[in-house]
Amino acid sequence: MADHPLFSVSVVTPEGAAFDGEAEMLIVPGAAGEIGVLARHAPLVALLKAGSTRVHTGDGQIQEFATGPGFFQVLEDRAIALVDDAVTADKIDSAAAQRQLEEAQAELARVESGESTADRWQLEQRIRHAENMLRVSGAAG
Repeated sequence: MADHPLFSVSVVTPEGAAFDGEAEMLIVPGAAGEIGVLARHAPLVALLKAGSTRVHTGDGQIQEFATGPGFFQVLEDRAIALVDDAVTADKIDSAAAQRQLEEAQAELARVESGESTADRWQLEQRIRHAENMLRVSGAAG
């Protein structure tokens, strides 16, 4: 049995809902630090940075996601995190994330030396996403 009342939680990406259900607590990576909400939280709108989003489902389970930047809204007994990506921590392929990081860093170095015309912003986003996945998976050094 949950220690706190349950409320509706959604973690939504452009591809659809990564999580949609009831939870007793949600912790998101706010731009100024982590934000934790319970049922009956005061209305809130916040910017999210890439990081770890944790859904405490009330049965002692925690679903953790590596989420990208986005927005967060709490209204009455509903919390919605709109993020550009959400990967469950247990589905992160650390080796693939490390390869993505190294490839993007190498391409960014080529852009900086004038050897490539790849989009700098997109490379920086790939680097941040890979670093975030490694951090959430526990593989970051």
